[in-house]
Amino acid sequence: MAVIYVAFLLVCCVQWDKTLLAAAQTCVDESRFKEHVLYVGQQEPPYRLDCPLELVQPQSSPQLKLTWQKDCQQLVAQEGKASLEFSILSLEDQGNYTCMRQDNSTASFTVRLIVKESQCSKAPEFKPNGGLTRLWRNVGSSVILNCTALLLWDPTEGQCDTTLQWRKDGQPLTNHTLYTQNTSSWSPVAGQLMVDSLLVITLRQLDDFGLYSCTVRNVSSDFRLDSSISSPSHTAAVIAAILLLLLLAVAAVVYSRCHLNIKLWYKNSYGDYELNDGKLYDAYISYVNNDHDRKFVNFILKPHLENKNTYKVHLNENEILPGSEPSAELLMNMSRSRRLIVLLSHAYLDQDWCSNNFRQGLLHLLEICERPILIMLDGQSKRMRPEIKQLLSEHQHCLTILTWRHNSVIPSSVFWKELALAMPRKVVFRSESAGDAQTMLQDDKDPMLTLNPDYLDCSSDTDPAGDLGKNQGYWTKQSSSTIVRWNLYMIIIMQKKTFA
Repeated sequence: MAVIYVAFLLVCCVQWDKTLLAAAQTCVDESRFKEHVLYVGQQEPPYRLDCPLELVQPQSSPQLKLTWQKDCQQLVAQEGKASLEFSILSLEDQGNYTCMRQDNSTASFTVRLIVKESQCSKAPEFKPNGGLTRLWRNVGSSVILNCTALLLWDPTEGQCDTTLQWRKDGQPLTNHTLYTQNTSSWSPVAGQLMVDSLLVITLRQLDDFGLYSCTVRNVSSDFRLDSSISSPSHTAAVIAAILLLLLLAVAAVVYSRCHLNIKLWYKNSYGDYELNDGKLYDAYISYVNNDHDRKFVNFILKPHLENKNTYKVHLNENEILPGSEPSAELLMNMSRSRRLIVLLSHAYLDQDWCSNNFRQGLLHLLEICERPILIMLDGQSKRMRPEIKQLLSEHQHCLTILTWRHNSVIPSSVFWKELALAMPRKVVFRSESAGDAQTMLQDDKDPMLTLNPDYLDCSSDTDPAGDLGKNQGYWTKQSSSTIVRWNLYMIIIMQKKTFA
């Protein structure tokens, strides 16, 4: 019994769509009833629903005047019209539309309107993408453009556009000798259609370049063909320029922060050794023998040079040029040293020779030493006399001027790095018994390398009546120490010119 009941329900459901509404509504004539499907988006509005009574009316009969009902409800605004028009169509417009004659005739016809969304009006999906593709080619070459689109479609729809069309600069392609098309389509699944088109273009002249579009359902996928000769790409050059600028900026920052370390590394690795120069000391330090300068030299400057850098340093508390004549000891010690370091403090500048004739003393200093090292204290330049500032500025190219600041005590400070750059490159022997490399490697017998040379002995001549006996009266009038001093000064000057 239950099986019979279920079968009866299934039969009723099959007939439901066509007869249920018609049976429930008294205005519907079952003998004059049909379905009409309108697809939203398939055509441009307005959408039109015609009354079938006009089709059965003879042509000689006058035009019918109809009244319209929707689900047996009178449509007052549509009286007298032979068809219904919908400017906007939606699911709410579905229903039974009955058209009846306005005369006494009982003729009527019911159309069941079904509204569906058109699959054929949906936009295609281009593979792999629908954006602009830019290609560079040369004149005389060929290019293949591939356009693939996925379309949604419904075979039951009367009109479904699946046509793929190529255009150039908005105009359809007509020259089939220049362009070759190969279009194919297949259905991967139900309700979908894949359309693929290959366009082969022969680029014979510059006019063949331009914008090519693949259009389906008013949606396009574009291809831009440009000549590689007329419009080359500058992307690589721009990227290279940007990378070069970044590299230069990084190099400038690194050099500004580490330029002293770089110079020290280069000097210690590839700098020249100062050999065969007849020197015993690496540096000669001249300073004023007062408490402040003596503490700075003996407790800061000299220990750092000797202990950290293993330099040989010679100290002299006398003036660089005391009086008008250089002493023999001063000239001798300076000639034995590779560098001259002067602690140019306030007390040093207050000496008589600095106060009265600083210019002449500086020129004599530059004659004896090629590039002396001047150490000034922090803030000293503000209290220095203008003429001294001007002289130091004029001879800045042949001087090494260093400033001792409050943070220069640190071994890694700028002061010690600049001083190390001004000092000679040190030669180090692996064996401690080898002695000083810069003196043991001398091939000559330079008397200046002797700590106590014989020519400084001013004892009386054992044979005063020798070659100079005839002029003994003249030479005995001169001071022996003065003669030795000036002879030594001339020897130093001549030796300096020889090494230069």
